[in-house]
Order: sequence, then structure tokens, then C-alpha cells
Amino acid sequence: MNTILIRASLSPDPKLLSTNSNVDRFAFNNFKPHLPQRRRFPHRRHRFLLRHLSKPNFTLSSCLQAASPNPIAVAAVQEEPRAAAAEASVLFDVSGMMCGGCVSRVKSVLSADDRVHSVAVNMLTETAAVKLKAEVGEEEAAESLAGKLTECGFEAKRRASGMGVAESVRKWKEMVKKKEEMLVTSRNRVILAWTLVALCCGSHASHILHSLGIHIAHGSYMDVLHNSYVKGGLAMAALLGPGRDLLFDGLRAFRKGSPNMNSLVGFGSLAAFTISAVSLLNPDLQWDAAFFDEPVMLLGFVLLGRSLEERARIRASSDMNELLSLINTQSRLVIASSENDSSGDTVLGSDAICLEVPTDDVRVGDSVLVLPGETIPVDGRVLAGRSVVDESMLTGESLPVFKEKELTVSAGTINWDGPLRIEATSTGSNSMISKIVRMVEDAQGHEAPIQRLADSIAGPFVYTIMTLSATTFAFWYYIGTHIFPDVLLNDIAGPDGDPLLLSLKLAVDVLVVSCPCALGLATPTAILVGTSLGARQGLLVRGADVLERLASIDHIALDKTGTLTEGKPAVSSIASFKYKESEILQIAAAVESTASHPIANAILNKAKSLDLSIPVTKRQLTEPGFGTLAEVDGLLVAVGSLEWVHEHFQRRTDRSEILNLECAICQSSEGITPSNYSKTIVYVGREGEGIIGAIAISDSLRHDAEFTVTRLQQKGIRTVLFSGDREEAVATIAKAVGIGKEFIKSSLTPQGKSGAISSLKAAGHHVAMVGDGINDAPSLALADVGIALQIEGQENAASNAASIILLGNKLSQVVDALELAQATMAKVYQNLSWAVAYNVIAIPIAAGVLLPQYDFAMTPSLSGGMMALSSIFVVTNSLLLQLHKSESARKN
Repeated sequence: MNTILIRASLSPDPKLLSTNSNVDRFAFNNFKPHLPQRRRFPHRRHRFLLRHLSKPNFTLSSCLQAASPNPIAVAAVQEEPRAAAAEASVLFDVSGMMCGGCVSRVKSVLSADDRVHSVAVNMLTETAAVKLKAEVGEEEAAESLAGKLTECGFEAKRRASGMGVAESVRKWKEMVKKKEEMLVTSRNRVILAWTLVALCCGSHASHILHSLGIHIAHGSYMDVLHNSYVKGGLAMAALLGPGRDLLFDGLRAFRKGSPNMNSLVGFGSLAAFTISAVSLLNPDLQWDAAFFDEPVMLLGFVLLGRSLEERARIRASSDMNELLSLINTQSRLVIASSENDSSGDTVLGSDAICLEVPTDDVRVGDSVLVLPGETIPVDGRVLAGRSVVDESMLTGESLPVFKEKELTVSAGTINWDGPLRIEATSTGSNSMISKIVRMVEDAQGHEAPIQRLADSIAGPFVYTIMTLSATTFAFWYYIGTHIFPDVLLNDIAGPDGDPLLLSLKLAVDVLVVSCPCALGLATPTAILVGTSLGARQGLLVRGADVLERLASIDHIALDKTGTLTEGKPAVSSIASFKYKESEILQIAAAVESTASHPIANAILNKAKSLDLSIPVTKRQLTEPGFGTLAEVDGLLVAVGSLEWVHEHFQRRTDRSEILNLECAICQSSEGITPSNYSKTIVYVGREGEGIIGAIAISDSLRHDAEFTVTRLQQKGIRTVLFSGDREEAVATIAKAVGIGKEFIKSSLTPQGKSGAISSLKAAGHHVAMVGDGINDAPSLALADVGIALQIEGQENAASNAASIILLGNKLSQVVDALELAQATMAKVYQNLSWAVAYNVIAIPIAAGVLLPQYDFAMTPSLSGGMMALSSIFVVTNSLLLQLHKSESARKN
């Protein structure tokens, strides 16, 4: 086949050539590649080769600079507009949000600005995340938006980004201290409020005791408490004392056009007090409507409920506090002479100097000493020492992990037994624990789609309740008491059956019993607990929307290599037509010397174990999912799949010879059990000769692979196996884990995996993809939920593209993540159902719907107590999610 090739002027004697930018594979001069007809293109100048370097399906490197995985494949799949890349995000700390109505108001104020693209507001964490439109000045917009929120009664400040570890921990400690001080203040208010309740309602207690035959609590002291003026004074003390902040905040919010829960309680309390005061000071009106005890009891119940709710909220964020407490702000920096420092025989040399410095001052490459019982301050690798390390806070694994020289450790884990000297590989805000904290904060700042429903209800909720309250008063005063005159016999109408008193109390009931707080808290409390709990179990979730999507998944696609298998392949056999095994291995290792794929590592490790000298390569070209090309000893060598290697050389090897090669490989495998191992064959081809040999790479099955697939299938989820490997190898693994033949897709390119995901989504399925490498990145980004296993604590294109990262590198964590998502969303639905049902039932009862038929009506104080209990129920129900245990925890 004749193909016109393009010469790439990358060296004095170039051999790498390319076709047009649409071509997925490369050919080289000095031979004629056998490419499909559609890959023919006219000659172009070499500058067009640069276009290929931006394509996600290959990387180009020389022997001096290795190609590294790059997550640009993700961008190619997501196909977002270029302008989106220029969008900036701003995070605000917003105070003053009390209920769902406040959240809706903050969101509407921010969204009304033309510079804002999207907004997410979290009442629990008191944050607002704003994504600005492209070409908008970030600093100016942030200052302006913060000013607008502050003017509306929600004090806002932009959160500083890029803070060091010490600054982040300091901010966190300040926030914890502030919340503890608020709890103390809240407790004191509750004590004072209930003291006033006891004094104001003491007369009622004396009547109850007297009816029971207990003749105490009589005398001049109790007569004073019976005095209406004294009760009025106690009510005023309650309003201006413990209830002052609540009252003023509600009035301020109403004046600025954003009434909240405090507005409803404030109006109810003021209405009760005002009517009572007017009735007392103007006896000629004959209202007989002095009920000063009602606003006192109302404030007592509300403040008690608010205090309990605040305690529950702080407890809900306790998991996040535990994560932050793992960050070590101080490190022991080891300074030693270069010759002793490099030996690694001792943890601390005789001439070494150990300095205690802020962790922010530690740089990559520095040595750090960690003593037993201390938290490791940086990510790194062990230079000297042996110990066991508790990694449960990052991976969810309860058993400690043994560490010695050359093994990696993560910041935030705890050294148990012996001292370790560690070389820092990432420090400060770039460490794993810092990234986890940031990602959990980001996740809690995202909204679940179902939250938008709650916000749409909570937004106009307060105005609706005020309208219903006015309507209730008008109905009972002008109509109801005339249609149902017997209602005036109820105690709520007073001893003389006053229609005005009855109407006012029912109107106040409606104001007070309604609870927008429960609607506002329903979703964020469950998400806060769920994401924090996930982080403790080694599940890093990138947003509340991810949990909602994962809970509805019906198909899970699994990659084979590195996902179902251990991802630690080893060379099991080598075969060749006319060369020694060592020669085949030698040139294959040379080609793979700068690649980072597990198969490349297996070939290199085998060559090193045999002490083979590895030739130098001049250039290298890698196509993820296909193979690698390089120039070795003046000839081009390809290592990869059969078809890919075959098509790059003019000389084609006979099919019979290839079959003989495969038979030889299978017969010489070193004790491989087909049911427990995946065998992949890579072929080696050389310019002028075609295929000259083959190398079998075997990878053991993960110990939890079969269990994971079985559990997913028991939950009614279809499991599909994707792989770029040949059909026989994929079928062997599928059979071992229990995946049917109809759910196997083999010999897939990265684009093929993306296409398979798209097909499943087009069929109406909700698809999750589990992978671990750069070739999985497009599929992870395209799936409804991408789940990446993080190998040895290192970030890669897969973890960058994924929605969920499994820090424990255990496949069974897929089941843990699914169960956590389902449990979290179950709490969300329970909370929302309760919040809606409570208001739908409680508001009509408070308005007196049961009064004519059943002679039942609530008092304002009872309404206030019910409202407080409603919010407490939602938060407490979310806290029960902390009792959720992962599959591995239940097994242990």
C-alpha cells in the first residue's frame, strides 16, 4: 500500500513521520506502513506535526525527557467551550444565614449580578461558591459581590486562597473557637430565658399543684408573680434580653427584603406582647387579652431548639474537624552532610542537625524526621528506618501498614513504632491530606440537584407564611367565630371567649409553627455528614451532585488492568523466532525505558533483574492503549498490540508464525493459573523484519475483585468489563469474577471505551466507570460517575478526571461508595419528606382547622416548641448517618 508520509524535522536524521492530524497512529520513513486507506493524506510541511502534540492519544519524548501522563484527554471528551477555561471561581465566607429562605436570598443576590455564571450556597459551612463569567476581573467582582451581600444583611468576606498549612489550621482553630464561644453564649441565653419562663409561668404551676391537693407555692411572693404588670415586665425582659439578637435580626432581615425564620418568630413574639400590653394598659377596651406568658415561653422553646440545633450542626462537621486535625504544622527538618545523608543506613547521622520548622518551610527533596506517635507532616518516601504507620484516616484500612526504605508515606498518617527519615515529595498545601481537606470542602460547597427543589420552596416560604397568618386572623375574627361560635369556649379564647384574642393567638401560631429551617437543613446536613464520613473511609467525593448520581447508577463499567487486576504485571515468558529471549527483552526494555505504563515497568523490571544492559534510544513515541515506538541502534522498534505493531512495518509476518509464537508463549508461562491471572501478550517488531518476538505479561487478580462484582450484581447493578487487551485474556478474567460473555468488550482503544460509555448512556442507563490509568481518563470524564483507584497515593489523569477517588486502592471501596451514596440520599429524602410533611400538617392545625370539630388549638408556646423540634429532628436524623459502616468495616 502506498502512503505519502511527512518528515518531521526533530533531529539531523529524522525518522519520525506523521500523517494528517486526524490520524491516530504514526508511521516512519525508511519503510512503508500498512495503514487503512482512510489514513492517506497529501504531503504537508513538518509544522503540522506540532498539531499532533496537542492530541490526547499520544505523547512524544526523547531519551532525555520522559513523556508523562497528561490529563488533556479529559478535556477532549468533555468538549467544553474554550471560554470555560477562563472562568474564575470565588469562595465567600457568609454569616447570618438562618434558614432556607436566607440561602435563597443569598443565591438570588449573587445570581442577579451579570458577571456571575453560577452560584452554590451552603448554610451549614457558611460559604458561597461563585463561578464568574469569562473575561471578568476576579478581584473587582469578588469585592463588589461581598459588598452586596453585606448590604443585604449577610456579612461576606472572600476566603483567601493558596494559604499555607499553618494559616489554614489557624483559620480552622479560630472558626472552632468562635463556634464554641457561640455555644456558650447560646447556653447562657437559654438558661436566662427558661428562668424567665419559670417565673412567668409559676402561677400556672401553683394552680396545678393546688388541684392535686398540694397546697404550697402560696403567699405574697406568688401573688407578685400573678400580677399582670410583673408578667409584662418579665416578657419585656425576655424580648430585650435573651431574645434581643433574634428579634433585631428578624426585623433587620425583613427591612432589607429578605425575611427569615427569626422574622417569623420575632413578629409572633411582638404581636403577642403588643396585644397583651395594649389590653393591660387600656382596660376600657375590654379585650382581656393579656397573655404575656406566651412570648416568654415561645422565646424559651425557640432558643432551646436553636441551641440544640447548633450543637448538632457542630457535631455534623466533626468528621471534617478530624481531617483538619491531621495536618501537622511543625516538622523536624534534618540537615546532614551530603555523603552521610545519602547513605540511608541510619535514621539520624552523627553529624546531622535536626531543626523544628513550620511545615510550610519544608521543600520537595528535604529530609524530615518523624518520631513514634507523631503525625507525618509531608508526603514522601522513606529514606531510613522501619515502622508501622496508621493510614486508617486516609484509606479507611484499620490495620497499620509496614513501612521501610523506599516505601511511600502520606501526610496526616501516624507513625507508630520506630523513627523514620522521610524525603519530602509534596509538601504543605500540596500534600495529600491538604488536597483531601480542600476537596471535601469543595464537595460540601456543591449543591445536589434535589437541593434546588428545597430552595425553590424555601425562597417564598416566609412571605407565604406571613400571608397565611394574616388570612388566619381575618378569617377567625370576621367569619370563623360567627360560623362556629362554640370555638370561643376553648381556653385559647380566654375566660370571656374573646374573638380578638382567639384570632390573634391562631395568627401567631401560624407564624411560629412554620419551619423553613427544616427545609433548608434537609439536604446540606446529610451531604455534610456523608462527604466527611466518606473521607474517613478513604472515599473522596467531589460534590453532592456526585452522591446523587451514584445512588441512581444501574451499570458499572470496570477496566481490567489495574482495576480488576492488581496492576502489578510481571513478565512470565518470552518467545522469539530466531533471537535469544534476552535480546528480545533487551530491545523491548530500551523502547519502554521512558514509558510509565505498568506493562513497561514489568518489562524494565525483568531486564534489571537479569542485569541486562539497556541500549539508549534517540526518540520515543507512545500511543496510550496501543504501544510504543523508538529508535534502537539505528532501527525503529515497536512494542505493543499485534495489529498496531503489524501495521507499522512493510514486512508482514505470516499468520501461522504468529500462532506458533503464541503457542510457545502459552506453553512457557512460569506457573500461571489461568483463573487467577490475566495474561497479556505484547509483540516486538523491528524495522525491516516485522514481528520478531513476543512477551507475555501476567497480572494477578485482585483478592476482592470477585466479591465486589458479586455484591454489585446482588444490588441489581449490571457489571461490564472494558479492556484494550485481547479477547481471550479478557474472557479469562471475566469468568473468574462472574461477568457474563455478553458484558465483555475487548480490544478497545481509549476512544472505544468512551464510545461504549456513550452507547450505554444513549440507551437510557446511568453509568459509572471504574479505572486507574491515563487511558481510562476520557471514559471516567464521560461517565455519569467516574471512579478512580489511586495507586500508591499518586495523582494521575484518572484521578483528575474522576468524580470519586478510592484512596485505599481497594476495588471493594466501589461497593462502599455506592452504599454511602444510597444511605446519604436516603437521609436527604427522609429529611425533605419530614420537612414538607411537618409544614403541610402543622400549619393548618396551627391555623385552627381542628378547632370547630375537635375543640383543639395550639398555643404560641407549643407552636414554638414544635418548630424547634422539627429542625432538631432533621439534623439528628442526618447525624444517624455517622452510624453507617462500610462493607469492610462490617466484615471486620
